[in-house]
Amino acid sequence: MSTTESPAPIQRVGVVGGGQMGGGIAEVSARAGCDVIVVEATQERADAAMQRIVKSLDRGVQRGKLDQDAADATRARLRTTADITELRDRDLVVEAVVEQKQAKLDVVRRLAEVVEDPDAILASNTSSIPIVELGAAIGDRADHVLGLHFFNPVPVLSLVEIIPSLLTHEDVTERARHFVVDVLGKDPIRAPDRAGFTVNALLIPYLLSAIRMLEQGLASAKDIDDGMVKGCAHPMGPLALTDLIGLDTVLGVAETLYAEQREQLFAPPALLQRLVAAGRLGRKTGRGLYDYA
Repeated sequence: MSTTESPAPIQRVGVVGGGQMGGGIAEVSARAGCDVIVVEATQERADAAMQRIVKSLDRGVQRGKLDQDAADATRARLRTTADITELRDRDLVVEAVVEQKQAKLDVVRRLAEVVEDPDAILASNTSSIPIVELGAAIGDRADHVLGLHFFNPVPVLSLVEIIPSLLTHEDVTERARHFVVDVLGKDPIRAPDRAGFTVNALLIPYLLSAIRMLEQGLASAKDIDDGMVKGCAHPMGPLALTDLIGLDTVLGVAETLYAEQREQLFAPPALLQRLVAAGRLGRKTGRGLYDYA
């Protein structure tokens, strides 16, 4: 570590990106008692991120998962901004921007400039990009960079992949594990720093196989999903799950996996590429492999 004393517990959390994943990470962190700042590219997008988080909290109250006082307290611990320099005092910052390597590299480099505490953890919620590449991009602070990969929807799913790179200090990994377990109350697994880590290295070929089956006309979307839900006890079929994750995200992860592994099971099907090119990205756009209008 960069100091002789143990760093203080993580209390101030920053999140860069206020979409589905970033908003969910911010919500669970604030619900756990942390002071949370969410940074978006514009103030309009920052305001929209806050609206999504408040809507999620309201759903939690309506469903009896959260009482109103807890929801109000969570809201009071959250703020959104378009100014990344407001993250200067954070103990932990999680980047949750679009699943594109250059975008994530740009964010991590900027965080290394902005965040003042040398013991602050700079984490990525990337689904697939090797963490060592993000750490190496910022030189001296590479030992404080790791992956914290949450799963969607973040307030519901308990798993977090903790991904240290070859450059990550073990004390940083342990501090992140403490935050995940003791602060957020989630269940971590330690994943290898390879494209796709553990879960997506298994999940993405399954999703791509379902898309190929649909593309080749071997079965309807409904029959594919019903087969896995009713025959294999999956909570959701692979095509519906792809729409929930976002077709652009699935494509980005597949491309990263294929670039590293060069195995055909990771190659994105043409149908997936065409749908993304057409802006049919799944639930977030109202159309994907299914229509949600």
